Amino acid sequence: MPTILHFADAHIDMANYGRHDPQSGLPMRVVDFLKSLDTIVDTAIDEKVDMVLFAGDAYKDRNPAPTFQREWGRRIIRLSKAGIPTLLLVGNHDLSPAIGRAHAVEEFSTLEVPHVRVIDRPVFLTPQDLDGLPLQIIALPWISRSGLLAHLGPGSDEESVSPAQIYEELESRLTELVHKWFEKVDPDLPLVFTAHASVQGAQYGAERTVMLGADLVLPGSLVRDPRLDYVALGHIHKPQNLNEDGNPPVIYPGSIERVDFGEAQDDKFFVIAHVEQGKTEVEWRQLKDIRPFIDRSLTLASKESITEQLRDALPPQGELEGAIVRLVLEYPRDWEALIDDAELREYASNAFEFHLVKRPQMETRVRLPEDQTVGSLSPLELLDIYWRASHTEDQDLETLNRLAKEVIEEVQREAGG
Repeated sequence: MPTILHFADAHIDMANYGRHDPQSGLPMRVVDFLKSLDTIVDTAIDEKVDMVLFAGDAYKDRNPAPTFQREWGRRIIRLSKAGIPTLLLVGNHDLSPAIGRAHAVEEFSTLEVPHVRVIDRPVFLTPQDLDGLPLQIIALPWISRSGLLAHLGPGSDEESVSPAQIYEELESRLTELVHKWFEKVDPDLPLVFTAHASVQGAQYGAERTVMLGADLVLPGSLVRDPRLDYVALGHIHKPQNLNEDGNPPVIYPGSIERVDFGEAQDDKFFVIAHVEQGKTEVEWRQLKDIRPFIDRSLTLASKESITEQLRDALPPQGELEGAIVRLVLEYPRDWEALIDDAELREYASNAFEFHLVKRPQMETRVRLPEDQTVGSLSPLELLDIYWRASHTEDQDLETLNRLAKEVIEEVQREAGG
């Protein structure tokens, strides 16, 4: 029974918040991601798993800085030295859209790092490809539209072929390829399917469900095929099993750290899969000490005690410590001067990072003087009242009124024939 450690979406260079670590010189958020990666690598080595399967997106983009490549390489080399077969799928963030350009993890293939195999094209792997491991793997890295267009031949470009047609053709070709490989499968060995892709019915964060048409989406029937014994996916950051009540398990382990506020409520995991024909067992291993994200919002309904309202919208100061915090504040524009930014930031000073997102609102209802009605005013007079209620600058009023007058007069001339 082969044991696979499956993780995905490392994005180790997501240094989008905070400061630098004085010891390593790395951004603190990069250190957060590397801590999770170290936990994963330590587990693989300590528990002597039979294989590590990384389902794509090592970095945030295809041009990682050499420092981040060094840190990723150090961890992968540890797996290599431990003799653990390791598959690295190329994800969409790792891949250049230009044909012929190197992808972000190509150095492992170029240098022929022992026990490490980079998957940058669809492939069917047998025990001979997996250091003798009694396992078969169908692997699909991310496939770009430009890559498919190149295979479609002359006359196929993004202007002549719609995105929907491209994705439909790509889905058709991949499905046909996978079914051809099904015919080559050794029935006496477990079969794993791995892909960096969206699958129909999967959920992004905030309950947003993957739909057909916006991207390449693999059909759910393909990944739930009973001939498969485990499906190791990457690309979607929300951890989930798309086949909870059946076999094979169809697993997105999710990203290894919270990437943004869309993942504020998500716990983070990697997966240990004990792969056996017809009855694979899955262990969800939660990554501990993940940096908390706190996302709150407040709409001010009263201008009394605004500072107290803002504090009450946030957790107690002890819960803010070390967290990345956002407070989205909506309020009437006229109350801007009543908001004490400095005092609020002092309250949140022990947070790792604090973001106050201010969204001043214009009054949506325009109130007419008591002695006037809509019917008694001309369109230009109504527009003038609206613009003044919207706090339009005085220097813009004359221009807007002049343009409105020209438009109205033009419409009246056309209506009069």
